[in-house]
Amino acid sequence: MRRNINELIQELVDRKELILDVDGQRTEKQHKKGKLTARERIAMLLDQGSFVEIDMLVHHRADKFGMEKREIPGEGIVIGHGTIDGRLVYIFSQDFTVFGGALGEMHAKKITKIQDLALSTGAPIIGINDSGGARIQEGVDSLHGYGQIFFRNTRASGVIPQISIILGPCAGGAVYSPALMDFIFLVDGISHMYITGPKVIKAVTSEEVSSEELGGAYTHNTLSGNGHFIADNEIEVFAMVRELLGYIPSNNIDDPPYKETGDDVNRKDMTLRTLVPTDNKKSYDIKDLIKLIVDNGEFFEVQPLYAENMVIGFARMNGMTISIIANQPNVLAGCLDINASDKAARFVRFCDAFNIPLVTFVDTPGFLPGKTQEYGGIIRHGAKLLHAYSEATVPKITVTLRKSYGGASIAMCNKDLGADMIFAWPQAEIAVMGAEGAVDIIFRRDIEAAVDPVEMRKKLIDEYTLTTSNPYEAAKRGLIDMVILPEETRPRIANALSILQTKQDVLPGKKHNNIPL
Repeated sequence: MRRNINELIQELVDRKELILDVDGQRTEKQHKKGKLTARERIAMLLDQGSFVEIDMLVHHRADKFGMEKREIPGEGIVIGHGTIDGRLVYIFSQDFTVFGGALGEMHAKKITKIQDLALSTGAPIIGINDSGGARIQEGVDSLHGYGQIFFRNTRASGVIPQISIILGPCAGGAVYSPALMDFIFLVDGISHMYITGPKVIKAVTSEEVSSEELGGAYTHNTLSGNGHFIADNEIEVFAMVRELLGYIPSNNIDDPPYKETGDDVNRKDMTLRTLVPTDNKKSYDIKDLIKLIVDNGEFFEVQPLYAENMVIGFARMNGMTISIIANQPNVLAGCLDINASDKAARFVRFCDAFNIPLVTFVDTPGFLPGKTQEYGGIIRHGAKLLHAYSEATVPKITVTLRKSYGGASIAMCNKDLGADMIFAWPQAEIAVMGAEGAVDIIFRRDIEAAVDPVEMRKKLIDEYTLTTSNPYEAAKRGLIDMVILPEETRPRIANALSILQTKQDVLPGKKHNNIPL
């Protein structure tokens, strides 16, 4: 018997009402946990009214362990596309109110469908994770689903931006999709990421640890380095995601978005003359310098709580997106260590993949010495930074502010690693090591034989600084393009960026690099 159109429409309405939780029972449970629902999150992140949902009616095919009788509305995930500031983005949002957001075969197929669409159309993809993990009842199909997602994460890497927002549990194999993406956002008290949870750890190792301590937002933003941004609540995290997207292009072919800032490109700030002490034993906050140089003092820092001796982030110069990589003299005197090298190298590679110029501020005494660093592989980790800068083909501008010693001088993008333009301030010290260390090695016997060793050492240090440890020796050899006044830094960088817009640098033909991971 054929049904009339009204009956058919009513069936569609009924199916949608179940999925959309019209009675609000599932929504209420989520709100009681202090969390938004999957669709509320999407609506808050995207431009108002822009979201178009697809695959709402997908249903699982599992027929074991009573699953054939189990209704899982929308397969526990919402997918679709919309816009952020008018730009196309693709999105998926796991629905913890439905079967704990657990991933099964069809749940995974929804994610891979949106990944494929994002890659084929060249638009960013945003994943909101809130899931209890693999759907155990579906066994190998769940594992297959994760593998398909990881494969696409990898294929999309460097082609489209991939952003992960953790807004609930993300455990076991599920953590590897966010880890393969470009940026991970977490919310304090809500986000939890770990391979094995507290119960398993206690059973295997007898260690007692809470979910928050093991895999909370602060843990991943301060200790593990897995997280890039931390927010106090969901509203704040969505604003941060929108801000990030304002700096980066939609794909690896597009240029980053331009924004008129109204800040005079030739602006000179005399405060810079006194901000960096000429005494290299005194510290200062590199962020103060960055904000005086970039457009309107706006600096969007990435991983601000991790490896704080290295500062990275996005800013604008004459309306153009630039990346900032800078030593932080306030922390470990700006030394490079394992974590700082990893942090900077990964950021450099992201920016190079997406056509974002690299602006590097140098003030470092070298690589951090010590047994812990050597045993931890500082050689290999430092090599990552060397590799990242060397393979980068975007415009590379380096400003040496003060100390630039030894291997760290090279690792912070000197001429040998392909810097297109290098500026140095008058107080810059570029040498194998600081004057004091060099004198103690070169003139050890002379100092020991002197009538007044202390006075002799001081004299030799002064002479070494004047003759060797200064920017002019490097400038004589063309290793520095220009020694500039501190207040000239902004206009010089802006000019360099302007002339380097048409830069072309082609790498040798190869399948891919072998970065020292």
